Amino acid sequence: MGDVVRRRLLISGRVQGVYFRDSVRREATLAGVFGSARNLADGRVEVVLEGEATAVGSVVEWCRKGPSRARVDAVEIVSEPPEGASGFVIG
Repeated sequence: MGDVVRRRLLISGRVQGVYFRDSVRREATLAGVFGSARNLADGRVEVVLEGEATAVGSVVEWCRKGPSRARVDAVEIVSEPPEGASGFVIG
């Protein structure tokens, strides 16, 4: 297993009401990545990913496109120290 990393993503565009949160949960679970996804009041989606660096990177790349009904305009990524996350929570 490689280094564990944590990334906080702020995703803007048409990302609410298009199953973004559930889709990213599915992608993260398949990649063995833990974290959370929630809608923000300003129309963005916040996604937190924690896991092996390569797996997190693959989910981050997926987030740049999102599910078929989404339109991702921008993804802001912040690196954070790992917190030992487990599971994936949709808020």
